[in-house]
Amino acid sequence: MSRAMQCQSCLPWGSWTQLRRSLPGSSGTRNVYLCAASVPGTAGSTFLRKILHASSISLPRGSVHYQGGSHERSIQPRSSGHGLSQLRNVASSDAIKKHQKSLSAWFSHQPNEERQFGPSFSLDAVHVDPVIRESSLEEILKPSPDLTIQNQLQQPCSQVISLQNLFDVDACGQQVKNVVLYGTVGTGKSTLIKKMVVDWCHGLLPRFELVIPFSCEDLSHSHAPISLRRLITKKYQHLRDVMPMLGTSNLKVLFILNGLERLNLDFRLAGTELCCDPNEPVPPSAIVVNLLRKYLLPEASIIVTTRPSAVRRIPSKYVGRYAEICGFSDTNLQKMYFQMRLSQPGCNGENNVGSSSGEQENLVEMLSRNLERHNQIAAACFLPSYCWLVCTTLHFLYFTRTVPPSQTLTGIYTSFLRLNFSGEVLDSTDPTNISMMKYVAKMVGKLAYEGVMSRKTCFSEDDLQQCFEVEMKTESELNLLEVFRSDVFRFFLTPCVQPGKEHTFVFTIPAMQEYLAALYVVLGEKKTLAQRVGNELSEVIGKVSEDVAVVISIISKVLPLRFLPVLFNLLKIFPRYFSRLSSKDRDTIAHTMAEELFKEEDYYNDDVLDQINSSILGVEGPVHHPDEAHDDEVFELFPIFMGGILSRRNRAILEQLGCSIKNLAAFEIAKAMKKTVIRNSRKGLPPSELMDYLFFLHEFQNERFTAEAIRSLRTVNLSSVRMTPLKCSVLASVMGTTCHEVEELNLTSCNLDTRSLRILFPVLLRCKALHLQLNSLGSDACKEIRDLLLHDKCVVSKLRLANNPVGEQGAQYLAEALAGNHSLTHLSLLHTTLGDRGAEVIAQHLAENQHLQELNLGYNSLTDAAALHVVEVAKKHATLDKVHLYFNDISEDGKQALHSLRMDRDGVRALVFLTAGTDVSDYWSHILNVVQRNLPFWDRERVRQHLALILQDLESSRRQTANPWRKAKFLRVESEVKKMLGKLQHGTL
Repeated sequence: MSRAMQCQSCLPWGSWTQLRRSLPGSSGTRNVYLCAASVPGTAGSTFLRKILHASSISLPRGSVHYQGGSHERSIQPRSSGHGLSQLRNVASSDAIKKHQKSLSAWFSHQPNEERQFGPSFSLDAVHVDPVIRESSLEEILKPSPDLTIQNQLQQPCSQVISLQNLFDVDACGQQVKNVVLYGTVGTGKSTLIKKMVVDWCHGLLPRFELVIPFSCEDLSHSHAPISLRRLITKKYQHLRDVMPMLGTSNLKVLFILNGLERLNLDFRLAGTELCCDPNEPVPPSAIVVNLLRKYLLPEASIIVTTRPSAVRRIPSKYVGRYAEICGFSDTNLQKMYFQMRLSQPGCNGENNVGSSSGEQENLVEMLSRNLERHNQIAAACFLPSYCWLVCTTLHFLYFTRTVPPSQTLTGIYTSFLRLNFSGEVLDSTDPTNISMMKYVAKMVGKLAYEGVMSRKTCFSEDDLQQCFEVEMKTESELNLLEVFRSDVFRFFLTPCVQPGKEHTFVFTIPAMQEYLAALYVVLGEKKTLAQRVGNELSEVIGKVSEDVAVVISIISKVLPLRFLPVLFNLLKIFPRYFSRLSSKDRDTIAHTMAEELFKEEDYYNDDVLDQINSSILGVEGPVHHPDEAHDDEVFELFPIFMGGILSRRNRAILEQLGCSIKNLAAFEIAKAMKKTVIRNSRKGLPPSELMDYLFFLHEFQNERFTAEAIRSLRTVNLSSVRMTPLKCSVLASVMGTTCHEVEELNLTSCNLDTRSLRILFPVLLRCKALHLQLNSLGSDACKEIRDLLLHDKCVVSKLRLANNPVGEQGAQYLAEALAGNHSLTHLSLLHTTLGDRGAEVIAQHLAENQHLQELNLGYNSLTDAAALHVVEVAKKHATLDKVHLYFNDISEDGKQALHSLRMDRDGVRALVFLTAGTDVSDYWSHILNVVQRNLPFWDRERVRQHLALILQDLESSRRQTANPWRKAKFLRVESEVKKMLGKLQHGTL
């Protein structure tokens, strides 16, 4: 029977809505396993690693099931007296103990992707069991009702069964020997099996005396006849002493067959002969068939894991129980998983656990609240593998500290796909043997790309049919599509939970749509029919051309046919012509990347990292009304993922998934990008778009390209971008590819702190003008700034620290920096809470400085004594000629004393008020502009009082002058001050 016919009853053809059926939720009690013991971690065998990596996620195991007992008491395996006595007599007990130790070490091995969660994170820490639901073959084949995700998450399930009860007697009282455990990609089949094995190794599965796991992927690569006993000892040499007992005693054995879809099994007697002798060599597939028939070792128990499309490969008469893994259908399980992952000590990479625990708890709390109010992310975390992706992304966003960052966002998504699809073939019975990820990139990538181009994230059933079914022409293509529908579809697409859009589909994680769209483009799948046919013809002709050349050369020597060489040259032109067309394809990819990266309509959105953060943790504040129009969809990650996929590391991982991107193609795309991406970046970008561009360069991981791009950036304006440690690391890493000096770096209002300055230290050294206003930088940060200014490679000439709580201690650090610095010419300490003491400390060290030209101490509550002291020191300074002292608590007498200063006589000018004797100050507009820019951050009542005093001073000075020109200037300035006061009183300023 064809694959399409087999799956037709399970997933009716033409109805994508039937795929809405989901994993039933549960309101009952769930199994939660908490660890109490650690196990050694050593490298294991290759095929067991395949079992590990085939898992949708690497969940930690649970070694103690808390049921009111102490975990310090080990549970001894139960066995019959006869079996146990035999084990002791032949020393097989020691062999099994060695086997348990080896399995424990192998299955406790952590993939590289898990090490990011800190050294304290271990697979033995905590395990959260997914929901397992007892099923039947009739239920598998019967079309399910059209349920939305909301209903699925709330629907109670009365058929939940625990892992320990899978082999209990069935409804008819018969002992279950064969169990089929099935689930779609990402539900955690292999992880659950891994937990079962490790539990047995620690005495927590007393039902069985021996557990023997096999990887069906490993078995599928061998076709040579081999006996069951030889197969076991080949994989597990510690069991040599146990093999004589296999089949000759009542030893309770459990065989685990992980990934049955990788084996082509034939249960017909004509296809697989009967075999009951464990010593007889037969093909591995025949061993599996006879074990399931219960003709070979009939007393052994067997658990099989498989995808839904392969469930019918085993005749139902050989299956005692069907069980479906339903993932985390209860949001409480999701919360428990996130709590476990994100609250591990050392998860943030810092040694100071006390200071970091608060941030981790806050992160878990925000995520928990978003799960409660935003059902779409709850629908995504239905699959445990997406819970892993959410945790890994949050870890990347919040706990990246190194320069350069240890990973990229594209690398996280690529690794995520590797964990779920590495080595996976869509259908092992199909002769094309196409990898699952290649099929996804071709089919789902097309849907994702069309959505990005049309700026939509919701897809109707018609959209799916148009994308997936319109080009289906052969039986093989239909069979592959049915396997995809049953096994993989729900991994990438899920019903939308937004009111009014319940009958549409969205990508499970929004960023996954942009990743697959980028992969679709970079792989060159976006081609016309002529391009596809031409490419195939050019490859065929190119392969044949060498043989044709030999034949033509022989014939031309025998027969005088001069037209043959001409024909041969024409054949060679064809591949050359299409090679030129392929280079045009590279230009198109680069052009698409540049066009999407610098879209003007996206210029004033949040940067992409903040967008990802909001999509996971939500946005605190009022939620949009369902009837309210939503903003246009934004796809700014799409071009960034395109660049990230081209990096060497990601191309190597995608090669393992069957998605090959050649080095030459990557080189040509990078070469074409120089003409488009770098040229467009020179136009000047808004801060959020510039941050996206820097993040794109980080994701691209091409140091030469990045260096060339950064050399063109002389001014870097990131004002108002929330500079998290990750963004600081990205900026430091990207800017670190060159050594050129930066004319200006604007980090105003960027939420910087001491840690941020420490990360950015190498970049700050090379900046001539450095804007650090409005960043809550206190005394600790000033200590970092002191070290920066005292560094022998520091080139900072202008430093603005306005509106930071510098304080007296911070002023002490800055004064020490002034004494030893040789580059600083302009220093702004406007509104930095210096007070008289802070100003005096700076004045004491000014004499040791020989380069400062301008000092701003405005709005620092300075009194007459401190202000006059600063000015007296400034008089003696060799280069300091301007001191800003406006908006301080200076009396009328102090003002008169400062007004008497003359530039030609005293060598310094003090900016205190808008007047200079009987004339308007040359800096009146500068002072008012400073007030207007900083008013949102200043005490408005105090500013109002100061403006009233300034207005009185202007009116008094105007009355004292008889010059009509000066009177006109006074009236103009008075009008500006009155206008500002009016706006201030009405709250419009």
